[in-house]
Amino acid sequence: MLASIEEQSNYHVATFKRPLPHAIKVVWSAITNNDKLQKWMSNLEIIDLRNNGKMHFNMNDGTDAYETIGITDYAENETLEFDWGTDTVRFELSSTDEGTILLLVETLQALTEHTPKDLAGWHICLDLLADLLDGKEQLTFPMESWQQRFHDYKGLVDSVK
Repeated sequence: MLASIEEQSNYHVATFKRPLPHAIKVVWSAITNNDKLQKWMSNLEIIDLRNNGKMHFNMNDGTDAYETIGITDYAENETLEFDWGTDTVRFELSSTDEGTILLLVETLQALTEHTPKDLAGWHICLDLLADLLDGKEQLTFPMESWQQRFHDYKGLVDSVK
C-alpha cells in the first residue's frame, strides 16, 4: 500500500503505515541497531541515539563522505525522529495484539521533483525492513521495484500538487 499524502497549512505530510507481526522491541532494534539498520537502509548510521543526538547519512560512494543528521525526538521503543534535509522523518511504533504498527511520517516543506524518488525509496526500505524482520534479508537493492514505486508516487504527488 502506498503512503498517504495530506496537505497541511504550509507543508505536506506523507504517512506510511506498516503492520508488522513482530514485537516492538524486535522492530525497534531493527530501526536503531546499526548492524540491522544498514541491511534495510544502507545510508543511515546512528552515532548518538538520544534526543538531540546524531546520525550520519553515508554517501556510500567510496569516499567515506557523509552528512550529519540531527535526532529531533526520541523515546526508546516508541519514537525516532530526525532531520531529512529541510524535512523530518519520524518513526512511531505502537503495540497491537498481532505485533507492531510502524508509522513512518515524513513532513515535507515542499513537494519537489525529488519527492517521488524519496517516497519510493522509503517505501522500498520499509519493504526491506519487513523482509529482514521475517528472516528474508535482501542482499541487493530492488531497483525494478523502486522504479515501479517511483512511477506510483509520481502520480500520487502530481495529484496532490
